[in-house]
Amino acid sequence: MNELTGKKVAILAADGYEESELMEPKKAVEDAGGEVEIISLESGEIRGWQGKDWSGNTLQVDKTVDQAKVEDYHALVIPGGQINPDLLRANEKAVQFVADFFDSKKPLGAICHAPWLLVEAGIAEGRKLTSYNSMATDLKNAGANWVDKEVVVDQGLITSRNPKDLPAFCNKLVEEILEGRHQKREAA
Repeated sequence: MNELTGKKVAILAADGYEESELMEPKKAVEDAGGEVEIISLESGEIRGWQGKDWSGNTLQVDKTVDQAKVEDYHALVIPGGQINPDLLRANEKAVQFVADFFDSKKPLGAICHAPWLLVEAGIAEGRKLTSYNSMATDLKNAGANWVDKEVVVDQGLITSRNPKDLPAFCNKLVEEILEGRHQKREAA
């Protein structure tokens, strides 16, 4: 199955990414023939989180957010965990990368606590989104139409609640990458 051959996907992550929420979308894209690059705040390695503790696994960073260019990628994925999106949303360049990616109308996936970056980038307002349940109020306060579903797609913006939703999230991610840009992205 090489439907994503020639497609490159950026995964924006920092220390404390929820391991399954990074590794499963990465595997889904690669299994479909796509290429994945890990983008982070600094060069070197980032450490994953699994359940209630550090996973012990690390990933090599391919590019820093300073080096990454939106035009080089067909989609962006932001894994959750509590630590990862909190570090990312406090970094102006990471927030700007997410905002610029959204403006490009290419598919953008955010799972679990990753929608914090959508709020910080000013993307949540007027969008139909889901997230980890404890974030419902944050998203509603940012003007989003929060729903409790395993996966929600709003014109190429893909969100899911938690690791249990990964099969649906990964399927929708691949489907949206195949569809490409969403020319209209007005708020619903």
